[in-house]
This record gives sequence, C-alpha cells and structure tokens, in this order.
Amino acid sequence: MTTATSSPSAGKPATAQEMSRTMDESTRLGTVLVVDDEAMVRRNLTRLLTGQGYSCTTASSADEARAALANEEFDLILSDVNMPGGSGLELLEDVARNHPDTATVMVTGVDDRALAERAMDMGAYGYVIKPFEANEILIDISNALRRRMLEIENRRHREKLELMVHERTADLWSAVRNLEAAQRDLTESREDTIQRLAIAAEFRDVETARHVDRMSRYCELIARKLGEDYDRCELIRTASAMHDVGTIGIPDKILLKPGRLDSEELDVMRTHAALGNRILEGSRSELLQTAATIALSHHEWWDGSGYPYGLSGEEIPLEGRIAAIGDVFDALTSNRVYRKGYPLGEAVELMASAHGTHFDPRLLDLFLGSLADVVAVGEGATVR
Repeated sequence: MTTATSSPSAGKPATAQEMSRTMDESTRLGTVLVVDDEAMVRRNLTRLLTGQGYSCTTASSADEARAALANEEFDLILSDVNMPGGSGLELLEDVARNHPDTATVMVTGVDDRALAERAMDMGAYGYVIKPFEANEILIDISNALRRRMLEIENRRHREKLELMVHERTADLWSAVRNLEAAQRDLTESREDTIQRLAIAAEFRDVETARHVDRMSRYCELIARKLGEDYDRCELIRTASAMHDVGTIGIPDKILLKPGRLDSEELDVMRTHAALGNRILEGSRSELLQTAATIALSHHEWWDGSGYPYGLSGEEIPLEGRIAAIGDVFDALTSNRVYRKGYPLGEAVELMASAHGTHFDPRLLDLFLGSLADVVAVGEGATVR
C-alpha cells in the first residue's frame, strides 16, 4: 500500500512546517481509500484527489482494503467492483456492517443498471462508470462526504435524543416508583389507623382485630362477586372496617356485658350506628364518606325492621347491605363474650333463614354461593 499527498509549491523544497500544514489540511478535507486492482487507476485517482487536498491511501484488492481499515478509519472508500480475490460488493457489505461512518463510492467499468441498484441498496453512496471525467468523480466524492457528514450528525443527534429520553424515562420511572412506594406507605398507614380506631371502638381486644379484618374481607368478596371494579372493592373493604366505630361511645358495662342486653341496654347499644355516622360524616374523603354510610346503615334490614331509620329494600345503601351480611356472618361464626361461635353449617342455615328479611336476597345468594371463598377468608387467606 502507498500513501500520496498533495505536493508543496514547485520550485522550492517543502519545509517540515509546510508539509505538516498540507497534511493537516488534506486530513481535514477527507481521508480516502482507493481500492482498484489496476495500478494506473490507483495512480490517476490518487493524483487527482491529492491535488484537490484529500489524503489518499491505496489498496490493490479487497483484502488489502480490509487490512487498511483494520489500522485506520477512512472518510470515504473508492472501490472497483470486479477485482481478483474478492469483489467490491463484498467489501461494500463489510464496510456497511463494520464501518458505518465510512462512505463508499463504487468505481467500475461495468455499466449495469441492476448492478448499480444493488450496490446502492447495499449502502453505496455513488456508482461511477469508467472512464470518467475528473469533475464527475470529484462531484460524486463531495456529495458522498456531505451525505456522510449529515448521516453522522443525524445519528449522533438521534443517539443524544435516545440517551436523553432514556435518562428522562429513568427519572420518570424512579419518580413513579417513589410515588408508588409513598402511596403504599400512605395506604398501609391509613389502613393501620383505621384498624386501630375500629379495635379501640369495639371490644378492645385481639379478637376484635380479627373480626374487623374478616368482616371487611367478606364485604370485599361480596362486592367482587357483584362485579364491582378493583378500586371500588378496595374502598368497600377499607371503609367497612369502621362499621362499628360508633361503639366508642357505648359504655363498657353494656359493650362487654357477658349476657344478653335488656331493652334499655339494647336501645343504648343501637345508638352506635348514628354515633359512628356523626364521627365520620362531613369529610371530603371518599373513604370516610363511604365509612359513614356503612356505619349508619349496616343494621338496616331488607324488610324495614332494622335501625336506626327502618329503611327497606334498595332504600338501604348498597354498602350497608353488603356490610350487614359480612358483619352478621362473622358475628355468628366467632366467639363472643356471651356465647361460642356457631359451626359453619349452622351459621349458613341461620343466614339463609333471613333471606329477604334481614338481608338483600341477591347479595346473600352471591355470598352463600361462594362458600369456598368465604371459608378461605375466614381462615385468613386473601381471595382474589
């Protein structure tokens, strides 16, 4: 391989400074690898290009060109198509794959439109037919280098944008993860506060915590079987935990009485529904609004014989009708201070006997039709 550069001004030997400046200028204009098996073609192209300020390296075959590319990056390759030991198209393919910043112009004696189209499809920037005019090859080289520069700038701009998008997306996902973590913490804190309030309001013991959890999950189960969406089911589950918050205003001698309540005590006990509503109402929070509705209405009966207002049928809010089933079923199957819990079969029979009187018949059918899930909830499983 040989390298040629433009000669200094005639008449005087070139100084080291002039030679260095000439080489720097030619390198800035562009580095070209001339690949042709004919020595005369290589000489003529090198003379033409160095005279215009390009820095040229020559190779007599595709293999020599690959060796040159292994040691140096070039702005442009001028390559013959048909050469012994490997075609220019194979070289073009290698350059497109391994040296994407290098432009390639094919220079050939084969005037074949199909071959030219193939070369262009493979990534060639131009296709020049021998013999060619000097201006023709110079224009092709100039256009190829200009296009190469635009493509490099476009690629770098795209990579910069992709990096920017990646960084901003990473920041966004980090913010989303932090927000989700904060939301989880807030939800857990809210549910913990609600459960502690519910425990404090009722029997003030560990069993109450289990009752609150089971009852609220029974309510969630009914809402899900009814076809409510996930957010609505979660709202009902969380809000129903506060169904008996009004018992915080009931004296312990009534609340913890081991036997049945007399009529006066029963009247006092029944005030807990309105008390709970007064504690929870007036908030802008959907959760507390729903909890207030449940606290007020979960002792209303389908036939109108419940309290505090004697509502009937669909006059009773849906949340209250759901909570009534969850609350009574858990009360029947749990140990209380005045009695042992009923076995599952007996509890189901008692619930069924109140079909259409105490309970909304459609909701009760959904609940009793899902006994496997009901039992799983009672045993502490989370059913979805």
